[in-house]
Amino acid sequence: MGGHCMLSSRHTNRRAIMTLLGGAAAWPIAARAQQPTMPVIGFLNSASPDGYAPFTEAFREGLKQAGYVDGQNVTIEYRWAQGQYDRVPIIALELVSRGVAVIVANTPGVVAIKSAVTTIPIVFTASGDPVQMGLVANLARPGRNVTGVTNLAIELVPKQLEMARELLPGATSINALVNPSNLQTETLLRDYDAAARTLGLDLQVMHGSTGPDLDAVFATLGQLRRGALVITSDPFFNSHSQQLAALTVRHAVPAISPLREFPMAGGLMSYAGSVSDIYRLAGIYTGRILKGEKPADLPVQQAAKFDLVINLKTAKALGLDMPTSLLLRADEVIE
Repeated sequence: MGGHCMLSSRHTNRRAIMTLLGGAAAWPIAARAQQPTMPVIGFLNSASPDGYAPFTEAFREGLKQAGYVDGQNVTIEYRWAQGQYDRVPIIALELVSRGVAVIVANTPGVVAIKSAVTTIPIVFTASGDPVQMGLVANLARPGRNVTGVTNLAIELVPKQLEMARELLPGATSINALVNPSNLQTETLLRDYDAAARTLGLDLQVMHGSTGPDLDAVFATLGQLRRGALVITSDPFFNSHSQQLAALTVRHAVPAISPLREFPMAGGLMSYAGSVSDIYRLAGIYTGRILKGEKPADLPVQQAAKFDLVINLKTAKALGLDMPTSLLLRADEVIE
């Protein structure tokens, strides 16, 4: 099955990250030496700011709920890797040298820095199981300096594949779009492979980590016409929802994404927890930490609600008859 591909750059990336962060023992000293008067939040993200505007807004909203407003009683320093995951440790180093009080990081960010940054509180926004990823000891009592919020997008894999099969019941294979630069990809592919086997489907893996990659992937899928596409949870894909939605329509590829913004931008459907809600909750936790609470005492929060959003207009454009079983379960139908 396609799910067993190896990612050759994985260990090289890991070595580079650890080499760069190797001198991080001195970071807390540097941070204390340059501590600014107004607390600074370091916002570290592996994606690009354009696609994340609704989520940064939700983060500021949560922060405001906790009593903090950017520019008034706190400063937010944003650092974006623009989808280049190997740059994450470099921009993390910039933030630490800025003397930040808290670091807010998405999954690639926190995975890259968690071993080196051991004194600055870290609030993560994750799409998988934080215990499995080694971010926290357990969800109820995270321990150490790390806590955060997860939408458990990886745990939703079997459900998404089931929905994709409902969409095209006669299909014998299913496609998964993954980002080979993401450190979670190997784990993710194992989950997809297992879920596909259970459903008796052949898993075909497509790789994309740049805009041109996505163009090539969809041109191939449009020619092959082999089953639905599941877009995996990844910050790069999250920040390219509009491009992905446009490509699925142009090449007539029925696709399901973990991001609500995908069907809102014209894609077919999405199923997952709300990413905006995750960032809002992360904002609240950041405010609580600024007030003196310790990450070790703040349980990891999980998305409480999972939404199925279907774009019926897109289904018609793709020539699909949406199964009644899916329409009845939909939380929102775009007509």
